[in-house]
Amino acid sequence: MKEKYWVPAIERAHKVLEEISEHPKKLRLIDLSKKLEISKSSLYSLLNTLEILGWITKEEGDTYSLGHSLGALSAGYFHQFDILQSFYKEASSSVLSINEHIQLGILKEGDVVYLGKMEGDSRVRLVTDPGMCFPAYASAIGKIQLIQYSKEQLKQIYASHNLEKKTPNTITNIDELYDNVQRAKQRGYATENEESAIGFHCVAAPIYNFENKIIAGVSFTMLENSWNVKKDAAQEEIIKLAYRLSQLAGYTGKVRQNIE
Repeated sequence: MKEKYWVPAIERAHKVLEEISEHPKKLRLIDLSKKLEISKSSLYSLLNTLEILGWITKEEGDTYSLGHSLGALSAGYFHQFDILQSFYKEASSSVLSINEHIQLGILKEGDVVYLGKMEGDSRVRLVTDPGMCFPAYASAIGKIQLIQYSKEQLKQIYASHNLEKKTPNTITNIDELYDNVQRAKQRGYATENEESAIGFHCVAAPIYNFENKIIAGVSFTMLENSWNVKKDAAQEEIIKLAYRLSQLAGYTGKVRQNIE
């Protein structure tokens, strides 16, 4: 149900901007009128106002694209975006839901740099803390960010040093690592089963920005007894958290999820 003080004119403007954003330089007034079921006379006034304000630009062939004013507003929005602050705000509900530790990390060359952590009730001590670095290939939060690279790029990233075993389960072969991250790419999440530390299991999802690029990852970490019970719920929740953070960073795509 719509709010009591809903303004229909703003809603129409919003729908117009969405259509132009999805189909830049392709839609004319008559096309927008048919798609949105808005009369041509009303739409003419709306488009004219948006054009004067710089929200849209009229192109050759009387089609429309987004204007410079929206670019300025977007720049202001992204300037205020703080991924760490957003993480602590958004992760609290996920911790309440699963009651396990959540971490935020970014990829720096072949390592993950941990930025934030929010803890559940578990008294388990994690092997990583904010400010620490850990090999990306041995962690779910790292592997989910490696999905953006080709096999050749992975070889270049890890050319200067061997893939050191952290546990007997750690992946130490580039071909195997590539296959692993490709499966994670298809699913929309990565898992890690005692690859960084014996007894620990993790599931991670990627955070995208407005350019559809991965800028960070978030992960749940838990002991095996909890993992056996909470694995499916944790996978679903971490994907939701990553998607909320992606939206705050300007990502407009869909949830990348194919839970097995």
